[in-house]
Amino acid sequence: QVQLVESGGGLVQPGDSLRLSCVVSGFTFDDNNFGIGWFRQAPGKEREGVSCSRSGELLTTYAASVKGRFTMSRDNAKNTVYLQMGTLKSEDTAVYYCAVGSPYVCDRTPLPTYEYDWTGQGTQVTVSS
Repeated sequence: QVQLVESGGGLVQPGDSLRLSCVVSGFTFDDNNFGIGWFRQAPGKEREGVSCSRSGELLTTYAASVKGRFTMSRDNAKNTVYLQMGTLKSEDTAVYYCAVGSPYVCDRTPLPTYEYDWTGQGTQVTVSS
């Protein structure tokens, strides 16, 4: 069974940085073709895709709202994906989820949210002064 566990959320001030981690168990990054990404959901709002990339590719697609501020990376040896968030804004406040699916999931526009096969439980990020 595939499981994803996010961590690293918290309360930060506008302009701060934060790194989220997501440990994936149940399948090995090196042995599979997949799409992996992050999405978020703010209170009272719809889910928003944040980033998505395919295994074996260096290219990551980002939402316009975070492009240039957020960077997604993977450590295959640790089966872990990260979301480095910089220059945080109050509008970045949300629960952040990592998720895994087919390698084609990243073809979707806008970026996927419900289309993944497995999703973590989420981690809260609050940006406030």
